[in-house]
Formats: sequence, C-alpha cells, structure tokens
Amino acid sequence: MMPSSRSPEQSAERSGVVMAVAAYALWGILPLYFLLLQPSGAFEIVGLRILFSLVFCAIIITVTRKWPALVAILRQPRIVFTMGLAAVFIFVNWQVYVFATLDGKVIEASLGYFINPIVTVLLGVIFLREKLRIAQWIAVGTSLVAVVVLAFNYGALPWISLVLAFSFGLYGLIKKRVGPAVDAVSGLTLETAWLAPVAIVQLAVVGSSAGLTFGTVSLAHTLLLVSAGVVTAVPLLLFAAAARRLPLVYLGLTQYLAPVLQFVVGAFVLGEDMPPARWIGFALVWVALTILTVDIFVSAPRARRASLPAQ
Repeated sequence: MMPSSRSPEQSAERSGVVMAVAAYALWGILPLYFLLLQPSGAFEIVGLRILFSLVFCAIIITVTRKWPALVAILRQPRIVFTMGLAAVFIFVNWQVYVFATLDGKVIEASLGYFINPIVTVLLGVIFLREKLRIAQWIAVGTSLVAVVVLAFNYGALPWISLVLAFSFGLYGLIKKRVGPAVDAVSGLTLETAWLAPVAIVQLAVVGSSAGLTFGTVSLAHTLLLVSAGVVTAVPLLLFAAAARRLPLVYLGLTQYLAPVLQFVVGAFVLGEDMPPARWIGFALVWVALTILTVDIFVSAPRARRASLPAQ
C-alpha cells in the first residue's frame, strides 16, 4: 500500500468540506421535510421541534458524557442569559421559516438566507463598529437596491426575507460573542431549554383551538414529527465539526449552498411564481454576493501578510 500523500491538515480540510456541504445540503432541502409534516401547522411543528430537539440533545449529552461541561456552563449566568437571547432570535427564525414554507413562499425564504451574509456585514458595522471596504459598501448598496426592486414586485417589503436574514444575523452575532465557550450541542440544549415553556404554551393553545395533529394522522406522520429533533441537531453538529476544520473563507462559500437549494426547491420543484421583476431582484442579490465573495478572497491574503511580524 502506498502511503497517503495528504497531510493531516489537508485531510482535516477535506473532511471539513464534506461536513459543511452535508450540513448546508440538509438545510437546503428542509422545506421538503416541513411540507411532509402537513396537515400540522407552523405553531405545532415549531413547538414539537423545540421539545424533540431538547430531548435529542439530552440523549447526545448522555451518550457522550458531556453533562459536566453543560453544568459548568450553567454556573455562568452571563452565558446562560446570552443563550436565552440567542434562543429568542432562533425561535423567530424557525417560526417564520416554517410559516413561509407551508404558505408557499420558499423562494422568499431563500432570499432571506441569500442576503444574510450582507446583513451580517451590516451588523458588524452597527454593533462591532467594523469598517467596511469599498467593495463591501458596494455589495450592501446593491442588496438594498435588490430589496427595493423586490418590494415593488411584491407590492410590499419582502418581510419574510428580511426577518429571516436579520433574525439569523443577530443569532450569529450573539453566538460569536459567546465564542468557543459553548459547544454546538450545549448551545442547542440551552436554547431549546429556554424555549421549552414557550413551546408547551404554544402547543396547548393549538390543542385547545385547532387541535393537535400529533399522533392522529398516521404512524409515518408521527415519526416524522418526532424526527424533528434529529433533523434540527444533525446539520448543526455537522456544521460545528466543519467549522473546526475549515478556514472561515471556505466555510463562508459553502453557506450559499443552502439558499441555492431552497431556491431550486421553490422555483423548480414546487413551481412557485418567478416573474421578471423577481428574477432581477435575485440577480442583484447574486451580484452583491459575488462582489462580497471576491472581496473576501482578495482581502484575506492581505490581512494575513499584514499580521506577519516584520523580518
């Protein structure tokens, strides 16, 4: 047998790419999963998603014997309350996304994740006082023009896209502040633990009004609802593993896979309407993302050279 010519770093990057692609591919086809959960409504789906995610995380923590690590985090009130704030934003994101999917607005939802990188850059300016390069300003400006074009097309602001972009952007900002102090499983455990009371109230309201569908449709439907915890946690764990192996530049590029797949599902699988104005709006967003991506590749080597000590 010939010895492998790849270094450990190259092997780690290779596995990281596979994990990142798998994570974003799973997120990309998520609309099809939620559509399989009908006739369950958005409030019931999200409520069950929260509770079963919490159960699945508890199982993972037990199997991997990570309870001491979680207890150590619980002894830090600042981190616990920070994760509570993150839970608010991810709850809004989940609720709006499921609502959009069941309402036949997968394309509009995909737009939210297309403009999310632009929103992340903008949030860095507002909250972290980061300074934008000229190319980044051009990307932000182009995205704003795209939103205006799409607003004229919809006859109103594309609020689903904007809520998804900003809720996930703010969620990412909070998670960035927490940093490596909270691993992926512990983070999702804390977030779903914060949201569990909300989920219970939500399910109680649905049960007393429209009525819960859980356990009443079919065995397959019930199993699909129960699997919400796995569907939520698995891509998150894959992403966390990829993030440890890949440079941020490569990780940033793979994030476009999810909205691309969501767009394909909405436009070509579900047959949602794509009039010319909407194509123009999306094209402007894609131009902005191209500018942003090229800028990242150009500026990253310069930043590394600037950080090197003088010889």
